[in-house]
Amino acid sequence: MKKLFTLFILTLSFKSFSQLHLSTNSSIYAKNQVLYVGQNLNLNPNSNLYLRNDAQLVQGGNSASGNTGLGSLSVYQEGTSDNFDYNYWCSPVGTPSSASGNTNFGISLLSRPDGPIASSPATLLPTGSYDGTASPLAIASHWIYKLINANNYSQWISVGTASTIAPGEGFTMKGTSGTDMLDPAGLGVANNPGGAQRYDFRGKPNNGNITVSLGTGSATLTGNPYPSVLHLNAFLLDPDNRTLTGGTAYFWQQDRNVNSHYLSAYRGGYGSYSPINTTSEGLYVPPTFNAYNQDGTVNPGPGGVLGTVQLRRYAPIGQGFLLNGTANGNVIFKNAHRVFLRETSGLSQFEKKAQKQLETEEVEPLSYFRLNTIINNQFTRQLALAFLDEATDGADSGIDALNMTLDLPEDVNFWIEDKAYLIQGVNFDPYKKIPLSVKASKASTLKFHVSEAVNIDTSQALYLYDKSDDSYHEIRNASYELLVATGTYTDRFFIAFTDQTLGIEENPDWQSFVIYQDSRRKNIKAANPQAFTIKSFTLFDMTGRAVILKKDLNAEPAYIFPTDGLSDGVYIAEFLTDENQRISKKVIISNSGNK
Repeated sequence: MKKLFTLFILTLSFKSFSQLHLSTNSSIYAKNQVLYVGQNLNLNPNSNLYLRNDAQLVQGGNSASGNTGLGSLSVYQEGTSDNFDYNYWCSPVGTPSSASGNTNFGISLLSRPDGPIASSPATLLPTGSYDGTASPLAIASHWIYKLINANNYSQWISVGTASTIAPGEGFTMKGTSGTDMLDPAGLGVANNPGGAQRYDFRGKPNNGNITVSLGTGSATLTGNPYPSVLHLNAFLLDPDNRTLTGGTAYFWQQDRNVNSHYLSAYRGGYGSYSPINTTSEGLYVPPTFNAYNQDGTVNPGPGGVLGTVQLRRYAPIGQGFLLNGTANGNVIFKNAHRVFLRETSGLSQFEKKAQKQLETEEVEPLSYFRLNTIINNQFTRQLALAFLDEATDGADSGIDALNMTLDLPEDVNFWIEDKAYLIQGVNFDPYKKIPLSVKASKASTLKFHVSEAVNIDTSQALYLYDKSDDSYHEIRNASYELLVATGTYTDRFFIAFTDQTLGIEENPDWQSFVIYQDSRRKNIKAANPQAFTIKSFTLFDMTGRAVILKKDLNAEPAYIFPTDGLSDGVYIAEFLTDENQRISKKVIISNSGNK
């Protein structure tokens, strides 16, 4: 079905079309709703599709974009920075073209909103002009950069006013000074009330599959390339993308109290986002604000404060972020990753938490600790430890977030497979110890404490275990401070859930519960004559590592668990009853002599 529109504006509530064709000099004004086009959109010369008051365009159809035309889609987005601070962007539109497909973007496609449909092209200040203005809108092209498969600061690519930003490529842009109190579309918020600049993106809407190249160990600036919200969890966990991205996205945050164009004055860093799964809110760890030298390296002097925690499950229109490649290949943005989602304020504004969940999606609750370490009383490193049945003790893509900025002279991280991580997911085991890495270029004070515990029983303690003196220090309800000598420690400090070494619980009622190994058949057998209801069985080696885990065993008279493949030695067999009582007994396994 093809729809034709003439020279008047239509206000839409919710509309769905198989295809949408706007004839020359015609317009559609979509307000506060979704416009869904199943296949292609054709915008003939001087035709316009206006998305206002959080309206969005969602498309389906083929993987290749069939959008055509010399007309334009117009959509607003607000950056929250002043003219000293960067926002990371990704354009939802490209240059209008009569040919089908997505096209390149340049900042000449940005305008100042003047009314519900009217706008004035922004003034593009030349390189060497550093400060943009709000009214009239002037953009300092000096700060327009992109980053493609880079591993050092010098590889930022200056773009300026050129239309060379490919679909899916992100770009940096500083904001504006002054104010612009015009409220062009009756949104209740001015174009720039001070510190938040509204831009009008005008061009051909991006659609279909958009590919971005990644290289192993290299950073690429990308973002949401569509005129609709991007389901970031779905994008990161897509099988086509997960192994290339490690399932993690990184967001720039900057100390807005520092007003300088000199890099050596900046305070900022990259926060890390792990989606966990498609129905989770995910976990975001804000950055430690670093200080920098003029060559982009981290200054070992004091940084700034800790960044702020944001909800990142949905990337709003225009939001840019970094991907750190974990393999060589092309990630793919797809229409299947697009969703319609209003934000609670009615505005699509960067760097804020206020996003409603999709009405049809349920959020899977997460259980996690946030662990803060104050280093030398100068800055804070935050880590997040989540508890997930599907997590392993190794590196899990989409769950564990790698630390991509390792040049701090003092730092604390999770230590997984000889690499530093900021977010880790584990399968909870009360006897497990989670290794930390501690780096100190000089003698340093470290103060550990839990800043947040979500969906975790208040009785569950958290300890810092120091292997050097076999000491446990409770950090959930108190801070623990220590001095470390110069060095790098990867086998000294651990997170623990109990301050006891692995032991045996005794109870007279459990004497009839017999646990033993049948060496000939290579299995563990347990007799349960009193019919205790068993929630789980765990077999621990003497380091506290779970080597067998079985759940939902009910009240059976006996249980059998194979032990072939296990090394000979002493183990602890633990049954957990439905009343959360533990039946733990020592078992000696000897398989080698019975082969």
